[in-house]
Amino acid sequence: MRNRYAIAAHFAGEWDETRVRRWAETTRTRLDAPSVTLGVVFMSPQFFDVAEDVLEVLRVHARIPLLAGCSSQSLIANGEELEDQAGLVLQLFHVPDGDIRATRFDQSALESLDSADDWHSLTGIRPNDTRGWLVFADPFHLDAESWLRSWNQAYPQTPIAGGLASGQMEPGEPRRTQVYLDGNVYEEGGVAVSVGGAVRLECMVSQGCTPIGTPWTITRAERNLILTIANRPAYNVLRDTFNGLPADEQARAQNNLFVGFASNEYRDEFRHGDFLVRNLLGADLARGILAVGAHPRTGQTIQFHRRDAESASADLSGCLTEARKQLHGLRVYGGVLCVCNGRGRRLFGRPNHDAGLIQEQLGLLPVSGFFCNGELGPVSGSNFLHGYTASLAVFVKA
Repeated sequence: MRNRYAIAAHFAGEWDETRVRRWAETTRTRLDAPSVTLGVVFMSPQFFDVAEDVLEVLRVHARIPLLAGCSSQSLIANGEELEDQAGLVLQLFHVPDGDIRATRFDQSALESLDSADDWHSLTGIRPNDTRGWLVFADPFHLDAESWLRSWNQAYPQTPIAGGLASGQMEPGEPRRTQVYLDGNVYEEGGVAVSVGGAVRLECMVSQGCTPIGTPWTITRAERNLILTIANRPAYNVLRDTFNGLPADEQARAQNNLFVGFASNEYRDEFRHGDFLVRNLLGADLARGILAVGAHPRTGQTIQFHRRDAESASADLSGCLTEARKQLHGLRVYGGVLCVCNGRGRRLFGRPNHDAGLIQEQLGLLPVSGFFCNGELGPVSGSNFLHGYTASLAVFVKA
């Protein structure tokens, strides 16, 4: 099928230059447009040793002026999730009057840049020049949380979507991922693609959880520890919340409990999606303390959450319903989907859950994507690094 604005295609198998060249040429002919604005590529670890050759073939034979992406153990193409398969996915965008530019950054840049102006100088992009960022980064040599805080200060209220690469994770082997920019292969740092001009990013994040119990106020917290909630030992509040659930919900919540922190404290009423979900790491029953994967603060609103396949499916479906409303009447070019490597068959017990649901609810949307070591996306207007989520960035006409 030929498409005017975007096309995503999957190449199955390992490196064969002739096959990849022909596939790249065929993919380009399927994009019914005079030129390519942006190419997005994801490759399995089987291509690590020939990644530069692959990028060169794609750039030349699919005629791509700007190419960015990363490695992943599992790939996504349109409605298919290609888990633990050798191959690559290429997406081509033609976005008329789009201003698409890319920047490479690494840990040394993060440590040496002192201000927002320093980031603007590195990227050549001011806040008013961009309408969103698509970011792919290495999880092992970059302090992603520190980078994100710094980037949020440099580009406030600008959505960021993407994720941390996955790759070679076998026991006994060095952990290894790759990040791609044009013909270059990097094993540290990241690539940020600015989306501007007459195109912008609409971002959707499904955190895969459902709230349980009621919202509470943290009355004492230190570091990543919650000591008291509503002036009671924090563990006691969690225990009572769990015991107050019906028996079937208790069974589903067992070993699937998370904590959600209100992303906006000024709401009169909190709803599903108003919380930033983080891991519940452990509990000290004797002292009633909870350890969490965040730094909570006294006065913050908290609500416990449950994560399982049913909750994750319902959450994604609800997010897509809202996205369909937001996209109604807009020219939609295509999307990039970044999902946690703990989703897929591991969570849902069947293939293609997230990618298939997007095609069902948003129509035949050209989508490329990968399974991540951490997902980037906004919640209530602020960008965060997530786990267990599905983060979808949709290119739309501004």
